[in-house]
Amino acid sequence: MRIIFMGTPDFAVPSLAALDEAFDVVEVVTRPDAVRSRGKKLEPSAVKAEAAQLGLPVLEAKRMTEETIEHFRSLSPDIIVVAAFGCILPDAVLTLAPLGCINVHASLLPRWRGAAPIQRAILAGDERAGISIMKLVHDLDAGDYCRQASVSVGTMGDMELTQALGELGARELVPALKEIEAGTAQWTKQDESLVTFAPKVMKAEMRLDPADSAAQNLHRVQASSDAAPARLTASGKGLRIMKAESADAPVAQGKVELAGGKVLFGCAEGAFAALSVKPDGKREMEASAWARGQHADELTWEHLS
Repeated sequence: MRIIFMGTPDFAVPSLAALDEAFDVVEVVTRPDAVRSRGKKLEPSAVKAEAAQLGLPVLEAKRMTEETIEHFRSLSPDIIVVAAFGCILPDAVLTLAPLGCINVHASLLPRWRGAAPIQRAILAGDERAGISIMKLVHDLDAGDYCRQASVSVGTMGDMELTQALGELGARELVPALKEIEAGTAQWTKQDESLVTFAPKVMKAEMRLDPADSAAQNLHRVQASSDAAPARLTASGKGLRIMKAESADAPVAQGKVELAGGKVLFGCAEGAFAALSVKPDGKREMEASAWARGQHADELTWEHLS
């Protein structure tokens, strides 16, 4: 089976590797090189780097032009497979291949249609997160799906859960494509009454707040990323909470206490223990080391304004 694969971030890499092993990947399409870290140097996408390792041809594209679509037609693909490409595809692409256009979506559809399903699942406190192998259609993530699989979220953070779901998607993708090729895939329509949406997570949403519960703040820490970090103000200075866990200790709302070697942050309901932190302008460090370096008689924290 001839496949055009479209993907960009780490989540898509396992799917590309699995496809290359099982089928004929005639082209890899990914977003152009971009500044992806704190430096100013252009870096390739994770998918471009993987394609180079596999010796696969790569096309970089910001959008689907007529020239790009004609190029796709010249490759005579049997199917197009997408995994977090990062660009809305026109109908001309969705209908180009005889077997259609299939997407590895990082949620248990119809829950969490949209750009940030993994972070939204964490923020909502979902017990399980998963993937759906689905048909791409004109409406956002609204197509039928033929396979779903899930994992327990537990304490996994955004990066760890993304990796787990990327690998899970790859495992489900290959047998799904074989069933699609054989005409034996069983498709399930999404229940529109159960649809929820997963818009991009904004930085302001991730700011920790003593007026919220410890559980809400812990979900923010768990879903934190470099693009949208979980931050607060402690004694007037910005602080990112890198890792944290629940704490069974009475701490007043807005107070910070060092007890039993743990740094406790009081919330409206309960408290959380910070394990590692990153003060603004400094490197990540153990929370206890940060707390010992504070010289105020009483440590407090508040929402980052």
